[in-house]
Amino acid sequence: MLKENLILIGNGMAGVRTLEELLKLAPDHYNITVFGEEPYGNYNRIMLSPVLASEKTIEQIMLNDDQWYVNNGITLHKGKKVSRINRSRREVIATDGTVARYDRLVIATGSVPFMLPVPGADKQGVIGFRDIKDVNVMLDSARQYPKAVVIGGGLLGLEAANGLLKQGMDVTVVHLNEFLMERQLDKPAALMLQKSLEARGIKFLMKHSTDEILGDERVTGLRFKNGLTIDADLVVMAVGIRPNIELAKSVGLYCERGIVVNDTMQTITDPKIYAIGECVQHRGTAYGLVAPLFDQAKVAANHLARYGIARYQGTVTSTKLKVTGIELFSAGDFIGNEQTEDIIFKDAASGTYKKIVLEDNRIKGAVLYGDTVDGSWYFQLMKDGTDISAFRDTLLFGQAHLGDSGHNPETRVAVLPDEAEICGCNGVCKGDIVRAITEKKLFTLDEVRAHTKASASCGSCTGLVESLLAHTVGGDYSQTPTSKPLCKCTDFTHDQVRSGILEHQLKTMPAVREFFEWRTEDGCPSCRNALNYYLLCAWPNEYQDDAQSRFINERAHGNIQKDGTYSVVPRMFGGLCTPVQLRTIADVADKYQVPEMKITGGQRIDLFGVKKEQLPAMWKDLTDAGFISGHAYAKGLRTVKTCVGSTWCRFGTQDSTGLGVKLEELTWGSWMPHKFKMAVSGCPRNCAEATIKDFGVVCVDSGYELHIGGNGGIKVRVTDLLCKVATEEEVLEYSAAFCQFYREDAHYLERTAPWVERVGLERIKQVISDPENRAALCERFRISQRVAQIDPWKQCADGAFAHEFKPITLAELATVE
Repeated sequence: MLKENLILIGNGMAGVRTLEELLKLAPDHYNITVFGEEPYGNYNRIMLSPVLASEKTIEQIMLNDDQWYVNNGITLHKGKKVSRINRSRREVIATDGTVARYDRLVIATGSVPFMLPVPGADKQGVIGFRDIKDVNVMLDSARQYPKAVVIGGGLLGLEAANGLLKQGMDVTVVHLNEFLMERQLDKPAALMLQKSLEARGIKFLMKHSTDEILGDERVTGLRFKNGLTIDADLVVMAVGIRPNIELAKSVGLYCERGIVVNDTMQTITDPKIYAIGECVQHRGTAYGLVAPLFDQAKVAANHLARYGIARYQGTVTSTKLKVTGIELFSAGDFIGNEQTEDIIFKDAASGTYKKIVLEDNRIKGAVLYGDTVDGSWYFQLMKDGTDISAFRDTLLFGQAHLGDSGHNPETRVAVLPDEAEICGCNGVCKGDIVRAITEKKLFTLDEVRAHTKASASCGSCTGLVESLLAHTVGGDYSQTPTSKPLCKCTDFTHDQVRSGILEHQLKTMPAVREFFEWRTEDGCPSCRNALNYYLLCAWPNEYQDDAQSRFINERAHGNIQKDGTYSVVPRMFGGLCTPVQLRTIADVADKYQVPEMKITGGQRIDLFGVKKEQLPAMWKDLTDAGFISGHAYAKGLRTVKTCVGSTWCRFGTQDSTGLGVKLEELTWGSWMPHKFKMAVSGCPRNCAEATIKDFGVVCVDSGYELHIGGNGGIKVRVTDLLCKVATEEEVLEYSAAFCQFYREDAHYLERTAPWVERVGLERIKQVISDPENRAALCERFRISQRVAQIDPWKQCADGAFAHEFKPITLAELATVE
C-alpha cells in the first residue's frame, strides 16, 4: 500500500504524543515528517522547573532522542520554523526554504508567554519562562547577577522563583492579586503556601502592578504604579500564555482565542488539517495543562489511523505544584457558591489544609495542602459524580481512614478503585499500573514509567506510583527486586554474577563478560562500575583496580559542583584537628584562592570552587602536610562522627572521640557497595546521631551498643540494634566484620538500610555473632585494607596508623570527564 504523507508542525509534547499513539495503531500508514522550531529533540516542557532548580538535567527531561525518530522512520527537521502553509498544494514551507508535501497535517504550535506591554519590556534581561532557551538565560544570569524579580504568582511563576532561589539569587515575586495561585487555590491554602515559600527565602509583593521596567539596554529595576521601585538584574514574566495561532490565522484557518477544532481534533475550516495542544480551542476552552493535551492526542491519532471512533469532549483537570518539598493539589470548583457547602480541616502547625466543596453530596472541587495522598481519590469521586453521603463524616480523613492504615501511603493508594487516575498528565489509572506491574514483572519506578508513562511527565504523582509499586510487588510476588538483572547487558542478577566470580575464579572484567555471555563487548557504565567493585572485593590481592570504572569524584578525590569546579575534603579523623593542620588548610586555601570554605556535617573542612587543573597540585600540598583524602563522594567510608564523650562532657560514659578515631583509622579507604557513614555517641543522649548511620556506636555505662542499617537521607531509617559489647576491641572487631559482610553480600549501589531490610537482621546477627565467621570476615577485611595501601591493624612506632595515599596525577586527571 502506498503510504500517505503526514506532517507535524511542532515537536512538543502534544504533537509527538500524537505520533506515539498513531504508531501504536497504524505504524505503517504514513511517511511522517516533523518540523520543530527549537534545535532539540522532543523534551518534557513541564520539567523545565526542575532543570532550573538543578534537580534534573536537559538530558534527563528528553522524552524522545534523535534515535527514536530514526527507529520509527520519522524525518525530523530541528531548528526549522514553518513560515507558510499552501493549502491548495498541501505543502508546508520552512523559513530556510525546506518544502514538504502532506496528505494530512497536524498543527501543534503550542503557546507563547504573554509579555506585559509596559515600557522597558524589550530590555535585555526581561524574559518569559517557556523553553530551554529561557532556562539557559536564567541560569547564565544567576551566575552573573544577584537579584531576580518574577512577575506573576501563579503556578509557573512560583516554580521559576523557586528555581532562581536555588541558583543563589535574591528573588522577589510580584503578584497583582491578594493571594497566590488564585486559579488553583483558595485564600487559606494560598497563605500557607506563601508562608512556606517565605521561609525558604522568597520575597513577595502582593497587589502590586508593574508600571515600567527600568534600565538602559539591560534591566536594572522595576517601578510600580504605587510609586515603589525595586532593583532587578533579571525579570521573568510568568503572567500567562496565549495560543500560538499566527501561522494558522495566516492561512485562513478559523481561530478565536485558539485554532477552533471539533471533537475529532480537525480544524473546522479544513478537515485535512488537525490541531492539538495549547494552540487549540475546543468547545470554547483553551487548555494549558498537559493532561487534556494528551487526551486530545489519543483522539487525533485514532482518526489519523482511520479508526474514526474516538471523540474529545473536554477534560476535567487537576493541578499539583512542582516545588520540591511542597505538597499541593487542587481540582474542580474549589471556591464554591451559594448552592455549595464546604468541609474544611486546617492544622497550621503541621502545615495541613484540606477543603472539599460539595453540592448535593457530590464533590465539586478540592484543595489539599501538606497531605495530598488522597487527591486522586477525591478527583475520581468528582469525575464520577459519586454520592458521598454514606461516608461524608469521614470524607476528610481519606479513603483508608480506619485504624493505622490511614497513615500508610501504600495502604491508602492500594484501596483506590482500578479506574482511579494516578497520573493526571498521561491519564494513567491505577488498574493500568497494577496490570503492567503484574503482567510484565516490573520492580522499579523507571520500569513502570517506561511501560505506562505514569510519573514520566511532571513527576508530581511519583509518590503515589512508588506506593502502588511497593504494595503490588509486596503482595503479589514471592520474589523481590533482587531478581532484577544487574544491567541491560545481561540477564544475570547481582547475586549470580558475584557467585560466579568466586565459583569460577573469574578475575578480570573481560573474563566475567565472556563467561556470562554479556550482550555488549565492553559493558555499560552501570555494569563496569559494579564489576570493578565485585572483582576488587573478591580478589584484593590479584585484581588491578580500574580507575576508569569509578565515578569521577572517586577518581579525582574531589566533588564536582554544579558550576564545574570541585570541592576538596581532607580527612580529619574523628573531627579532631590541630593548630598546625588548620594553618595548613588555610595556607592551601590562600595559595589556590579557594572562594569558599565550610565546616561539613561530618566534622571536616570543605574547600569549594577548586578548578579541575588545580587538583593534583593541591592534593600534593595537602599530602605533604600529612592529610589524606576524605573520600567525600566515594562509595566507601565517608566520615565517623563523634561527640566529645567522657573526655570533656559531664554526661559522657566512654571516650567516644578516641573510639571514633580508631574506627575511622580502621576503616578509611575501604571501598564499599555505596557510601558508608559511622558515628560514636558518648552517651544515650546520642549527640553524634549514631542511630541514623550505617554503623553506629552508643556508649553506655556497661559498654557499647552497636547499631546498623541507619539512614538520615530522604527516607530516614533508624538503626537496628546488632548487639552490645563490653570493650573497644570488640567494637573494632564487630565493625570490621559488619563492613566486610556488607561488602561481600550487598549489591553495588545498595545502601546498608535497604540491604539490612532485604537480607534480614536475624541473618546478619547469625553470621556476625558466630566467632569463626566473625574472625574470617575480619581477616578478609584486613587483607582488603592492606591491598588498599593501608594496614590499619598495624600501628607505627609513633602511635599513628600507617597509610599511603596517592592523589590523582595531572595525566590521570586529563582523562577524567
